[in-house]
Amino acid sequence: MRTGLARATFKTDAAARERVAWVDYAKGFCIVLVVMLHATLAVEQAAGGEGWLHHAVAFAQPFRMPAFFLIAGLFLAQVVDRDWRTYLDRKVVHFLYFYLLWTAVQFALMAPALVPGHGAAGVAWLYLKTFWQPLGPLWFIYLLPVFFVVTKLAHGRRIPALAIWLAAAALEIAPIHTGWTMVDEFAGRFVYFYTGYIVATRIVDLAARAQAQPEAALAGLATWGVVNGILVFNGLGGLPLVSLMLGLAGAAAVVAVSALAQSRLFEPLRYCGEHSIVIYLAFVLGVAASRAVLMKYGWIGDIGTASAIVTLAGVLGALMLYWTVRYTPLRFLFERPQAFRIAPKKPLKLQPAR
Repeated sequence: MRTGLARATFKTDAAARERVAWVDYAKGFCIVLVVMLHATLAVEQAAGGEGWLHHAVAFAQPFRMPAFFLIAGLFLAQVVDRDWRTYLDRKVVHFLYFYLLWTAVQFALMAPALVPGHGAAGVAWLYLKTFWQPLGPLWFIYLLPVFFVVTKLAHGRRIPALAIWLAAAALEIAPIHTGWTMVDEFAGRFVYFYTGYIVATRIVDLAARAQAQPEAALAGLATWGVVNGILVFNGLGGLPLVSLMLGLAGAAAVVAVSALAQSRLFEPLRYCGEHSIVIYLAFVLGVAASRAVLMKYGWIGDIGTASAIVTLAGVLGALMLYWTVRYTPLRFLFERPQAFRIAPKKPLKLQPAR
């Protein structure tokens, strides 16, 4: 198996940049789908029913996180051979900084509501548990460093890529449900991250073919959509092996859709992709606030529409917070300060969360 992306793909000229522009669209699709999931579940829990957006969330379930992890592994071949200190700084410390920071932020906001039921000591214990049991959707940020370290260790030991992929696929197929998020999600997601790493050139080729033959790509997407929908809505999407097949096929579909979506109409989606980690870190604030407003004023009449409003509020709320603080001392919420770096010191510069 070839690993990594062809060097020519990453030349700095405009044409080469255009060939991978779809990556931001793909990340934009994925982060919007993630926010939609949590917004829809939050609204439906509050309303005690399901809305029309529930069907979109269910349709995306097999490929939402697989596509996100596949894209996360896509460019790893460029940096996997770096020295350990630099690699750990960029791929481990970077994400752990944001996980620890935003876990503290979110937990501080939750604590007042938790104290009556758990007491001060109980709340303190719940916070300590977040160090090994990730808080809510932040498990993605928590797990990425583990994937990066495991992949570099395997790369350094020259373990055949096919052997690792087969082992990762077996973990995804196996019914592993320990209740420990890191173990369960590692088993269920690593195969997609590693797939992005080892077949990156083929993924880029898939995007290029979709752009060169849009009619064929649309026909393929229609076929995939029908199959995915039939399996999901008949309760078959989560079956062993079927879930792996749908995850890989859905991730490929996201790549194709993103390659076809490069137009001014979808520029906001691209912007979301460029700032996907920013949205991932802070969207729960907008979701929680907007849901509270809708409940207070009785606007959750149409549950599906309310879910869509809360989804939009989650995305825009995170971006508005980022725009507000990025030139202030609070920019450390989204930009890692030099003080939290372990790589060789460079001129003072903040590293964006994205």
